[in-house]
Amino acid sequence: VDGFMSLHVDNPPHIPTLTNSYVHGTSSVSLLHLTVSQCLDSTAERWPDREAVVFVQDGIRKTFAQFQQDVDKAAAGLLALGLKRGDRLGVWGPNTYEWILFQFASAKAGIILVSLNPAYQAKEIDFTLKKVQCKAVVCPSQFKTQNFCEMLREICPEINSTPLGMIKSSRLPDLRMVIVTDSRQPGMFHVDDVMQAAESRHHKELMDLQSRLSFDDPINIQFTSGTTGNPKGATLSHHNIVNNAYFAGLRMGFEWRVTRPTCRPFRTKSTARCSCNFLYGTPTMFTDLVNQDIHKYDLSSVEAGAPCPPEILRKLKTDMNVKEISVVYGTTENSPVTFIGFPHDNEELKLNTVGCIMSHTEAKVVDPAGQIVPLGTPGELMIRGSCVMHGYWEDPEKTREAICPARWYRTGDTATLNNLGYCRIEGRLKDMIIRGGENIYPAEVEQFLFTHPKVLEVQVVGVKDDRLGEQVCACIRLKEGQTSSPEEIRAFCKGQISHFKIPHYVFFVDSYPLTASGKVRHSNTNTHLNYQD
Repeated sequence: VDGFMSLHVDNPPHIPTLTNSYVHGTSSVSLLHLTVSQCLDSTAERWPDREAVVFVQDGIRKTFAQFQQDVDKAAAGLLALGLKRGDRLGVWGPNTYEWILFQFASAKAGIILVSLNPAYQAKEIDFTLKKVQCKAVVCPSQFKTQNFCEMLREICPEINSTPLGMIKSSRLPDLRMVIVTDSRQPGMFHVDDVMQAAESRHHKELMDLQSRLSFDDPINIQFTSGTTGNPKGATLSHHNIVNNAYFAGLRMGFEWRVTRPTCRPFRTKSTARCSCNFLYGTPTMFTDLVNQDIHKYDLSSVEAGAPCPPEILRKLKTDMNVKEISVVYGTTENSPVTFIGFPHDNEELKLNTVGCIMSHTEAKVVDPAGQIVPLGTPGELMIRGSCVMHGYWEDPEKTREAICPARWYRTGDTATLNNLGYCRIEGRLKDMIIRGGENIYPAEVEQFLFTHPKVLEVQVVGVKDDRLGEQVCACIRLKEGQTSSPEEIRAFCKGQISHFKIPHYVFFVDSYPLTASGKVRHSNTNTHLNYQD
């Protein structure tokens, strides 16, 4: 059902031979023409008593019928408080039940949910709320060192002096209300107020609204935390999100596996206690997991999905007893998944590629002139299909830079395709190091250095050099209790990778400068590491 890519590599005679770096994910399964709320309603009707969501740390368990009831109350409550279809509602905080509740409730009410990074500080939240003209914000009062309500009062002191739901701020002229999910705060609604706000007329308004919602309506704005410049608001529709989730689930085998709720690895104990089947995460999350004392937890039920260095993937299986791993690649702008492996791919494909193209999606690898390159030749990866965002919110110039007139999205990643259509990410186009005319992809050097027994994390960057143009620099985090030297690292590389890829500079660091979403910030690298031979 999933096009020619569903034919596994243990049966090569049936796989069409690719001649250049272009793939198309054909499928006998049609795209879904549903809104987010239609999907929930359909699921609740089909499996009302099946467990839908679990928050172990909060003692919350909801069936689909119970969750649907909460969503309807919250959606009608938002309408009762004065929000309308097309308004923007920001959700700012960690993983909680209220996060997913308002994600589905806003979708049902036609309100565009804005994902606000819980690590944002006052300046960043000020920028994002202004950029998308948020009318309401949902947040806890605080989490760890983050005092959300205090930051909102800092940029919007009028909260303390205006009636509930009628904020009038000079800095945030569109903001009308703040909804707090834990303790009650002066000048702010509590989540209970939302759940109790609707009268019968608001529920009728909500029901009448459903026939006017379109699956092409924008429903989510996700801010990219690019390593340079201000974040951009990638605007996604019901169609983007519903189909990406659905076809990723089909690829992972959700339709034939017996599954329990999916987790993100913030709490190993919770993951084990729930006996979760699928664990989604970023490379950093899995790096932290394999360096915890995880042997005391039973994780044998878990299958993981992440774009990780091969050494981390091996440790997931050997140290965490994870049975299967599917590597996933995508971008915020593509809803997000564009490449994903099959559960039964062989070890070599799982460790060294990010799988093959998603259904109903096209990909090509091009040279700087925009021409498709031969198989195995690196170039920029471009994506086209139902997954591509509408654009960046109210930023036509940045949208034109990212999406060409033919609707190809420029990922900015360098990649290669093999003759089976599997993709290997080589690195970021702008991060490529050119040393004496040789092209060096930092990801390749990083993956090799990961195999050193003392290395926990590594980032490879280019450093200006008067003679060669650039030199290779490795910034290494060692495992706890380990020591090393530049000479030891270079000796480890000698004879194993090309001489020009061996780091000329080696620095040992305790941490990396990060963006708000945890990406390593590479901006102005050459300014900070401008060394001479």
